[in-house]
Amino acid sequence: QVQLVESGGGLVQAGGSLRLSCVASRNIFNFNAMAWYRQAPGKQRELVARITSGGSRNDADSVKGRFNISRDNAKNTVYLQMNNLKPEDTAVYYCNAKYQVSIEAEVDSWGQGTQVTIFS
Repeated sequence: QVQLVESGGGLVQAGGSLRLSCVASRNIFNFNAMAWYRQAPGKQRELVARITSGGSRNDADSVKGRFNISRDNAKNTVYLQMNNLKPEDTAVYYCNAKYQVSIEAEVDSWGQGTQVTIFS
């Protein structure tokens, strides 16, 4: 099982920026995809941004133009650069990795989450 460790969360004023990092316990170059999800109190977990092994990205409409996901395979790390933060971005942010454990089986690993709180 791959271990994922997030960091970079914090308390920021609206309009500010944060960069989240997620370090994997092994090389990520052949992971099918890595992604950031978030969960606000009382709400379901939602996809924020995803990047595939080929570099394709997709973002939630609510963060388009403000957030950017990237990956550094040499550092086993995926990042989420968050700009122009809004109070509605407040949530626990989780890192997710999808990878094959066999030809037929893809599994998910999750990090423990990092809190992002935006105040106005």
